Amino acid sequence: MSDMAELARRNAWGIARDLATGEVSPVALTRFLLAQAETQSAENVYLNIMGQRALADAASSAERLEKGRPRSAFEGVPIAFKDLFDIKGEVTSAGSPIYEGAPAAKADATAVARARAAGMVILGKLNLTEFAYSGLGLNPYFGTPLNPHSRTEAHIPGGSSSGSGVAVARGLAPLTIGTDTGGSVRIPAAFNGIVGFKPSEGRFDKSGVFALSPTLDTIGPLARTVQDCIAMDMVLRGRPVQKQRPRTIAGQRLLVPENMVLEGLEPAVAANFERSVELLARAGGHIERLKLDAFSRVMQLTADHGTITAAEAFQCHQQLMESAQKELVDQRVAARIMAGAKMGTSKLKFLRHARLRLIEEFNSSVGEALVLMPTTPMVAPELDPLKTDDGLFHKTNILALRNTSLGNFLNMPGLALPNGIDKNSMPTSLLVSATDGQDSALLRTGLEIEHLHEKVRLAPPQT
Repeated sequence: MSDMAELARRNAWGIARDLATGEVSPVALTRFLLAQAETQSAENVYLNIMGQRALADAASSAERLEKGRPRSAFEGVPIAFKDLFDIKGEVTSAGSPIYEGAPAAKADATAVARARAAGMVILGKLNLTEFAYSGLGLNPYFGTPLNPHSRTEAHIPGGSSSGSGVAVARGLAPLTIGTDTGGSVRIPAAFNGIVGFKPSEGRFDKSGVFALSPTLDTIGPLARTVQDCIAMDMVLRGRPVQKQRPRTIAGQRLLVPENMVLEGLEPAVAANFERSVELLARAGGHIERLKLDAFSRVMQLTADHGTITAAEAFQCHQQLMESAQKELVDQRVAARIMAGAKMGTSKLKFLRHARLRLIEEFNSSVGEALVLMPTTPMVAPELDPLKTDDGLFHKTNILALRNTSLGNFLNMPGLALPNGIDKNSMPTSLLVSATDGQDSALLRTGLEIEHLHEKVRLAPPQT
């Protein structure tokens, strides 16, 4: 492995340090990553590689670093965005052939503008499930990025931020920004063995981001470490980029729900989750195993009335779905959108109000406790069966989204952390969530939880 290849796989803070000290030039690093993005192993990861623009931005970063005038501690650090984010002068495809020839964006999304303001180098725009409407990451039009942990048969990347997860895991970018409406940051983080952070609603400005469900849509970083996610939290809020100290787990109340989220787990997922709980208990965390009534009520609400996502997705795409262009949409995505057509505005209004009441009750009951669960009940499944069997696709998608979607409905910030592998070296993941607005405490505690998992994040379950 070359020195540049080794550097490219470091966490963002390590890259930032080497850029600041002059160990490597932003231009050389950017050129290397752009070349990697064009390789066969990176197939289907990027939808738009912004080569000339990225090199020009890297040259500007190099000049600022040389003059001792960096815009932030992340000056020159490469980043890539899911192709739902507007970048001035570039087309936002939303992973769909319908928008491939749309007019270029006239302005940067706020998240993009803040990354530029921090001096970061934007490499390009990343693949996703069409309209960001699936937790599995398949895209029949642009192709599906392959999970880098697959040894023989191809496995899915997770979605909808498929390219965002694979880019970090493959060493194509140290940081990416995705969106999360039902798990679309945390699921690809889980399946690819990296870290993903979904914030509370309103923490990051999502102006200039193609919508799926305006109520539930959030944006968030995928990275190699929690500290990198903290840095991007600062960038996305327009704050100075600084390292944070861990928040001790000792004395922290940790809730393990006994209803729903532990059902149907693959053996390795279950074993690695219990190992995580034991690690946290040994570190002084106060583990409480209990039923969280709010989780059951969320599921009952959606079973009885449908989902907010489906209703709002239909509102966003109604004109398209009532036109001849509907035939160009992935049939599995179209079916999920059309499910929202049957709900009507009264059901959507009811669900929104019920959601607000349930969030208030949940926050009051949980307080400052953290909630622990597996991010997904399974490791990344094989790709080919899902491509040919719509019934299996739908069943797998619902299961993959089950745990994470609870966090979106209840407005819980969530941190997905690698916590081991199965016998085939496919990653498992721990989801640590908090109540609305507890993002900073969650992230700082995440630093400690990550440290406790340092020796087991690549370890199979004990037999």
